[in-house]
This record gives sequence, structure tokens and C-alpha cells, in this order.
Amino acid sequence: MRSVRAAVVAAVAAVALALGACTVGGEDRAGAPSATPSATSGQRPPDDTPQPSPRPDRASPDGAGPGRVGAGRDGDGRGGDGAGGGSRGGAFARPPADELWQPDRMARARQPPHATAGGARGGTDRVPEPVPARQVPRPYHRNMAPVGKVFFDRPEGPTVCSGTVVRDPAHPGASNLVWTAGHCVHGGARGTWMRNIVFVPAYNDRGHPAERLADAPPAQVSPYGVWWADWSQTSDGWLRYGGTGDERGSAYDFAVLHVRPERGGASLEETVGAAIPIWFGAPPAGRISGVSAYGYPAAPPYDGARMFRCAGPPGRLAAAGGAPALYRVGCTMTGGASGGGWFVSRDGVTMLVSNSAIGSTAHTWLAGPHLGRAAREVFDAVSQRFAER
Repeated sequence: MRSVRAAVVAAVAAVALALGACTVGGEDRAGAPSATPSATSGQRPPDDTPQPSPRPDRASPDGAGPGRVGAGRDGDGRGGDGAGGGSRGGAFARPPADELWQPDRMARARQPPHATAGGARGGTDRVPEPVPARQVPRPYHRNMAPVGKVFFDRPEGPTVCSGTVVRDPAHPGASNLVWTAGHCVHGGARGTWMRNIVFVPAYNDRGHPAERLADAPPAQVSPYGVWWADWSQTSDGWLRYGGTGDERGSAYDFAVLHVRPERGGASLEETVGAAIPIWFGAPPAGRISGVSAYGYPAAPPYDGARMFRCAGPPGRLAAAGGAPALYRVGCTMTGGASGGGWFVSRDGVTMLVSNSAIGSTAHTWLAGPHLGRAAREVFDAVSQRFAER
């Protein structure tokens, strides 16, 4: 049987082929890494045999564990891309029981409120044709292991988003960072921080129907385990404008989670076998020939149990107030896909350039923020916070 390393390398290579080329043009301003995503030795899904190599024990982060107890502040709120500079984050307190997120509770989680865009602005490209979402081949750990589901609690109950394991320059080959949407960690200007956030890579690895998940073996629901977040961080732009209908909120609708490995255990990246590099400052929509958006759509006609993807050329969706324009692609995915990564192939390397943030009321397209300076500030703040841990 192939090792997890071989399986993930093959999977990421297959995804790169499916994404299509990225036409850059001009100077590369992002300084993005050119190496292929790492595929270090790591834990296989439970039906495989090798076990992860032990890693040195790391100190637990502030208030390690889920359940938010307060928010700190990183950055001064100035600079960045227009109004979205700066970021805020906070630690979590341990919940009463680590068994909170069992398969039956995961199956009951629902998508967050579906955000839609307002009227078209000058500079917005024509509305894309709908692109039917296609199921990602199973098992997911052999096809797109770094993609998974984010579970959290809102006042209304358990809720779901999507997320991606991303590289951390402070911990090469041993990242514990997950990229997702801002509205998956905070309710925006009129909301509060989400609680009990966990990430499940390759969720529902075998693609069981939703009605069977409550009784499915945990090893098939969470093949790489359930990873509790001990820190989440999003942009000031999302905290100021998110959830109000102001398009500036959507332009800054991104977030980073730091998850906690078991004491003395392998990192998230080592366990999953890969992490996706982020291309900050990627070219605008007109200079990227193809993107693929991944996620777990949960609103009808989807049930949140399976991973889907849409692929196509991105267009431009202009935002208000000088905020950066969003990428937009035709896609029929619904709520629950929020936070899922958008990937391009750059010189044969799969890289994350955005995440699903908003969509149309008819579920014909999705839009995601351009990851510029404000996004880099959020990411760097989390990476540096845990650099020595």
C-alpha cells in the first residue's frame, strides 16, 4: 500500500493538473515560495499501519483549548489594503469535555448564514455562468487531504465551514495553521467570537451520506483526528464591516486558526502529510487563467457530508470604499463551503489565493477576497505568535 507521503504528493500533483495554468505577467510581487507542498512522514488514516514519529513536547498556548474567553489585539488597525488593515485574535479556554465534537454532533451542524453580494459596481466583470460543483474523488486523504471542515458553536447552535491546512514559515514542515473565512471565527460588526472551534481534515474520508454519519466509525469521519483551535484571528476589516451588508466586510473575510496537537504529538501538517502555501499578493482576476474552489457545501441540495470543487476562470467583483476587488467564479456550492480554499497552479505548485466568502442567492457563483497586505498581516501575526512554541 502506498505511504501517506506518496498518496498526498500524488493527490496534490493531481490537483495541480486539474487547476490549470496561472498567467502571472509582470513582476512577481508576492515573493511566494516555489517549492512543492511538503509531504513529510505523518500519521496515516487509522486503516493504515505506520504511526507518526514523536515530536518534542511544546508548551500549550495561552489558555490552550476551545471556548473563547476573550480577544486580544494584534496590529494597530492602520495600513493594509484600505480599511481592512490590522487584525484581532484571541485564545480559548478548555471546554468541559474533549468529546464535544463526536460524529453525531458533527452531522447536526448547519451552515452559517448565507452572505450575498449587493449590486454590481463599476469595474465588476460580467456575472459568470453557473459551474456545477463536482464531487472530489474518495477517499479524500488520497485526493485533497489538506482540505477539511471547520466546526464551531454559534448562539444558534453547532455550525460548519470549510478550511485548509496551510504552510507556516515559522515551522517548516510542521504547520499547525488552518486558513478559513472571517465569518467562521467571528460574527462581524454585530456579532461575537465563535466558540469550540475544531478542524477535521479530510472529513468523512469515504463520503458516507449525511444520514449515516452519526453511526459511522470515527476513523472514517475524522481520519486524521479532531484538531482543537487554541487561537483564531481575523481582520479589522471584517470586524468593522462584516455581517452588515457592507461589501468591505467581504473583501476582508478571511481568518487563520492555530490548532493544538496532542501533547508531544506530531503537528497538523506532519499528520496530514501536506500543507498548501499561500500566495499573498497574487495577480488580479484578469491575469489568472483558472482557479479551483474546494469545500463542503451544506445547504440544499447538498448535505455537508461530501467535498466538492468548482473550477474556472475568475472574474472581478468590485467592492466599496476602496477595498480590494474580490475574485468571483461560477459555482453551485452553497453555505458550508465558506472558508474553503481557492487554489491555482503556479509553475506546477498548488497554492492558495483566496477562500469562499460570499455567493449569489441563486447559488450560481462564489466570490472570495484577494489576499493582499491585510491578509498577510493576519497570517504573520498568528505565525509569529506561535513561532517559539
